[in-house]
Amino acid sequence: MSFVEELRWRGMLQDIMPGTEDLLNKEKVSGYIGFDPTGDSLHVGHLTQIMTLIHFQNAGHKPVALVGGATGMIGDPSFKSAERNLLDEATLQHNVDCLKKQLSKFLNFGDSENDAKMVNNYDWFKDFNFLDFIRDVGKLITVNYMMAKDSVKKRLEGDNGLSFTEFTYQLIQGYDFYYLWKHHNCKVQMGGSDQWGNIVTGSEMIRRQDQGTAYAITTQLIKKADGQKFGKTESGAVWLDPKKTSPYKYYQFWLNTSDDDAKNWIKIFTLKSQSEIEAIIAEHDAAPHTRAVQRALAKDITIRTHSEKDYETAIKTSEFLFGNGSLDFLGELDHEAVLEVFDGVPQFEISKGELSNGVPILDLLAAHTQVFPSKGEARKMLQGGGVAINKQKISDTELVIRENYLIQDKYLVAQRGKKNYFLIIAK
Repeated sequence: MSFVEELRWRGMLQDIMPGTEDLLNKEKVSGYIGFDPTGDSLHVGHLTQIMTLIHFQNAGHKPVALVGGATGMIGDPSFKSAERNLLDEATLQHNVDCLKKQLSKFLNFGDSENDAKMVNNYDWFKDFNFLDFIRDVGKLITVNYMMAKDSVKKRLEGDNGLSFTEFTYQLIQGYDFYYLWKHHNCKVQMGGSDQWGNIVTGSEMIRRQDQGTAYAITTQLIKKADGQKFGKTESGAVWLDPKKTSPYKYYQFWLNTSDDDAKNWIKIFTLKSQSEIEAIIAEHDAAPHTRAVQRALAKDITIRTHSEKDYETAIKTSEFLFGNGSLDFLGELDHEAVLEVFDGVPQFEISKGELSNGVPILDLLAAHTQVFPSKGEARKMLQGGGVAINKQKISDTELVIRENYLIQDKYLVAQRGKKNYFLIIAK
């Protein structure tokens, strides 16, 4: 299956410039997508473009990932309501380094013909002075042409207007395409559908400057079935960096998608074949409560973004929090990861010195912590079999808890009833 056919059946293709499909079917081509380093991590909103580059490479072409060290200093105004904050050079370089590391998890980089290549537009813009730019690049595109872009019109019609800095963004991105076309034989630019105007500006520069021909493909912007923005949750963006969004939360994001979204997203965000996906959907439809599509989607993308081990930890965390799973996996986690597992769970601290002397269970639950509001309620629940420490049911109201109960010499997990958890941290 060709690259464009792959995008079509997966429901990813939005716009394609005439002649692009013929070119890609006829020869091996270099094509690029730009990533804006305004942060030190990509998020799930970038995954469509990452998957596009993966399909491009799998089809035998050479993917080029452009990290915009120069354009990141301005910020793309396309369909944004206000100007972004400008970043200093040191912050941008840190962000660029982080993005390179993340993209390397998805693409095969190297020096072979089909290997992915990473470029940074700061490398060709850092010595480009303003006078040279307006003389050599600014003359290629008319103001009328730039004003006709929908992204520019939208901002001009809004309350915040459009600064000259942002107005020049399409010239800079257009020049990126020209530079990569001229120096890296990059014939195709790809991106989200909101980038069509910037991409076409680049192909127009190539035509006007060197009478060359360049091509373009855009993918659909992903939305949820209910129309809400993809990748946003109540707590904010879902990041690819495990320090910003833990693998467990990442896994849960995909697992908790609706049936309609999951059936669409398994085509977009996994590399499973059409027959595999059809079989998974059929399994799901036969028993919707098993959530076969969501589980397959969440497993695939969690492993691809993080690792098999992180996926297994996410499963064990889910089994612990929502089922009868054990606590053994906590022994493999660092402190930050443990806190992520218990995010939203009430947490208390207790002195290790007190535990070394022994703390009566009733004092632990109702004096040193507020697992119960009183010793009387704690006693009653203990006698009724409704209390567990580290997943072990406790009924002895005279039990003394000591340091040997600690997990990783640091944690106690108290449970009141079936679903009420409390994390006690020994310090």
